[in-house]
Amino acid sequence: MSDDIELKGLNGWLILVGIGVVLSPFRLLFSLVPIYKPIFEDGTWEILTTAGSEAYDSLWAPLLIGEIVFNSVLVAASIYLIYLFFSKHYLFPKLFIGIVTLSIVFIPLDAWVVTKVMPSEPMFDPETTKEFMRSLVTGLIWIPYMLISKIVKATFVEHMPNKVIKLDS
Repeated sequence: MSDDIELKGLNGWLILVGIGVVLSPFRLLFSLVPIYKPIFEDGTWEILTTAGSEAYDSLWAPLLIGEIVFNSVLVAASIYLIYLFFSKHYLFPKLFIGIVTLSIVFIPLDAWVVTKVMPSEPMFDPETTKEFMRSLVTGLIWIPYMLISKIVKATFVEHMPNKVIKLDS
């Protein structure tokens, strides 16, 4: 029992997790806004999505909208993850693992779809490779930590639903 009390808290390696969790939505916004904002301001959207234009492909609109929606949901989930982390909510490790796993899956899937629109481009350009490797390394380090760590199990216990066991009468 006293071991759980000593383990409970946002300390140890969880400090690094917390720093990453807090910085994540800002990193996402600072990297994504410069990519997507100009598309709608400089006429690129019209060029890519208007049938008959030189750069038109029927996949551009769904690809760009899908990326924007996915990344917007990722930013919102990252902000919610901050709340879960600091409130020591029992859902934090699950959502953290879900976000990391989703990123690991989404990056190559998105890169593959981009090759359908731009077949001459490599699937893994340097930026895509960097983001994929960052997500993969994050997953390889922190997913096992979330699953195995005693401090994670002892810390993220708030708001856990009570399980009522009904006995047949």
